[in-house]
Amino acid sequence: MIVMDEWIARPGGSLRGTIRVPGDKSISHRAMMLGALADGVCQVNGFLEGEDTLATAAAFRAMGVRIEADGAGRRIVHGVGIDGLNAPTSAIDCGNAGTGMRLLTGLLAGQRFDATLIGDASLSKRPMRRVTEPLARMGARIETADGGVPPLQVRGGQVLIGAEFDLAVASAQVKSALLLAGLYAQGTTTVREPHPTRDYTERMLAALGWPIEFSPGYASLTGGHRLRAADITVPSDFSSAAFYLVAASIVPGSDLVLDGVGMNPRRTGLLAALRLMGANIQERNRREQGGESIADLHVQHAPLHGIEVPEHLVPDMIDEFPVLFIAAATASGVTCVSGAAELRVKESDRIAVMATGLRDLGIRVDERPDGAIIHGGTVGGGKVIAHHDHRIAMSFVVAGQRAAGEVRIEGCSTVATSFPGFRELATSCGMGLS
Repeated sequence: MIVMDEWIARPGGSLRGTIRVPGDKSISHRAMMLGALADGVCQVNGFLEGEDTLATAAAFRAMGVRIEADGAGRRIVHGVGIDGLNAPTSAIDCGNAGTGMRLLTGLLAGQRFDATLIGDASLSKRPMRRVTEPLARMGARIETADGGVPPLQVRGGQVLIGAEFDLAVASAQVKSALLLAGLYAQGTTTVREPHPTRDYTERMLAALGWPIEFSPGYASLTGGHRLRAADITVPSDFSSAAFYLVAASIVPGSDLVLDGVGMNPRRTGLLAALRLMGANIQERNRREQGGESIADLHVQHAPLHGIEVPEHLVPDMIDEFPVLFIAAATASGVTCVSGAAELRVKESDRIAVMATGLRDLGIRVDERPDGAIIHGGTVGGGKVIAHHDHRIAMSFVVAGQRAAGEVRIEGCSTVATSFPGFRELATSCGMGLS
């Protein structure tokens, strides 16, 4: 008997048609946060109706922001201004959203009230010192549980002072938390990264009128300004599109178009990696939408071969590595991944979980501390454990499309955190999934 938390993936045939995946999760989070802090009303179109982003919206409602749902994917955010948030009456539950918790920590560090951030069992194990320690340098007071994990108690009423940060590890979440704290700080907050990461926070701050300087790997702003409300259009999430890009690349006969996908250069490292592996993915109708570049992606099946993934692509595809492992498992030859230690502290240890799951399906994988060596071969049937990591679960659905037998995936209930309707969309374009 199949329980709700277990899926069965199997070859279903070629993937065909034109589909649209849900709105970008990262932009949806930021639209709620910055819209709430703006002066005036923001209309958000394309909002991701996922559990993570809904948790962020609920957090701002708890702090006195009126957010109306004006249909699926549409929100009207009545901003309260940079200093208009009120103390929540209970702990703010971030659910499974690491982005939501880390960004909120920076934003809350400059408020006049105390707040407590909690999360689900998975989020409660994720490291938060990478955010709390640099924020403490600005004057924030944040208490964690033993080991630097949630719950986080953010003490209000602190005087924040801008600072310069040279991050040892490139992280858009850490950078964004520091910039959000910098909105409330005296002086200038500057963040430099060893490698450029996604710049959604910088772009949206600029679009809403906050003076900010930014370029790849660099961002700097001063406190004491205001945000002006503006309408925000959220493009389709590249991370969600990634599962279909890989599935259509590896399933013979596939010819699929993904409509209106966000093409921010700090998110599309997987596209470059797949093309190096031989994928046939074309960009059509490239255009600008709300300050972000978008395109329709046309993907057709093509034989893939193993590569050594260039390390400079790693920060721009950190969320897509689970499904890249699937592409590598079905490719000819060997794929080497290094420089991706960040994968070990995501919703799960994604290197270990993907390696174990692929081995259970007959693929040889050699783990490294910061990556893996995947030996392409024939994917067999079997059972894999997704550890309630949404991207792991969806990646093994893709693996099932090239498997010699059924792939049973245990721990799929969290897929709705980032991709509501995944099962329905997958089967509509030809995937085998029940």
